[in-house]
Amino acid sequence: QVQVAESGGGLVQPVGSLRLSCAGSVFIFSSYAMSWYRLAPGKERELVADITSAGTHYADSVKGRFTISRDNGKKTVYLKMNSLNPEYTAVYYCKAERGPYGFWGQGTQVTVSS
Repeated sequence: QVQVAESGGGLVQPVGSLRLSCAGSVFIFSSYAMSWYRLAPGKERELVADITSAGTHYADSVKGRFTISRDNGKKTVYLKMNSLNPEYTAVYYCKAERGPYGFWGQGTQVTVSS
């Protein structure tokens, strides 16, 4: 059973930064495409960023502010978020995908507020 678990969320002031982590319990972590999504109140779930063997991709709303990276040795993917504003308040989810299979974490809450 593949499992992923997010951590690193919390309360941060506007223009602050956070780094989210997602640890995966998979045998060959490097073979999985990893993504971060977010679900904000009253909105649909949105793809924030993903990282595959082909490179990285970001939603337009976070380009220049967020950076996705991975450490295959630690089986972990990160999302560094800079210059946060209240619009980024959401539950952030990690997803691991390989072929037709996708595995979600439980999510971590990020609240941007003064």
